Amino acid sequence: MASRMTPALRAVQTASLRFRLLEYAYDPAAEAVGLQAAAALGIEPARVFKTLVAVLDTGELVCALIPSDARLSPKALAAAAGVKRAELAEPARAERTTGYVIGGISPFGQRRRLRTFVDASAAQHAEIVVNGGRRGLQIALAPADLVAALAARLCPLRAE
Repeated sequence: MASRMTPALRAVQTASLRFRLLEYAYDPAAEAVGLQAAAALGIEPARVFKTLVAVLDTGELVCALIPSDARLSPKALAAAAGVKRAELAEPARAERTTGYVIGGISPFGQRRRLRTFVDASAAQHAEIVVNGGRRGLQIALAPADLVAALAARLCPLRAE
C-alpha cells in the first residue's frame, strides 16, 4: 500500500480506525467527483460524502461533509458553526490550506486541521465513504469513527 499512501491514509491508520480502501479510475472530465466515485464504485451517492471547504464570516475555514448527491446549505453550515454567514472557499485557498487538490480533498490528514461538520444523514449508514487524499482513492468507514477521530459535529447541512 506504500505507493498509495497519502496523508489521509496515514492519519486513519495512526488513529487505528477500521476502514476499507476503495479505488476507481478517476475521470478528470467528470463534473461531480463524488457522483463519479459513487457510480464507479457501485455505491449509492447518499453514502459517498464529498469534502467541501468553506469560509465563515469570521475568516475561519471549515470542512463540511455532505452526501455526493446533495448541495450544501451555507445557512445551515453557518448556524452549525455559530456564525451569520458561510460560503465555499476559493479552490486555490482550499488546496493551499488542506494540502490536497480539488477532487482529492480528504477530511483526514489535512495540512492544517479544520473544524469539521458532517451532515446528520451520515448517522443513518453503517458505513460512509470519504476521499482518501487523492483523486480515485476513497476510504470507507463507520460514520461514528470519522466523527470521533475528527472531533466533528453531526448536524443538518444539506440544502432543501
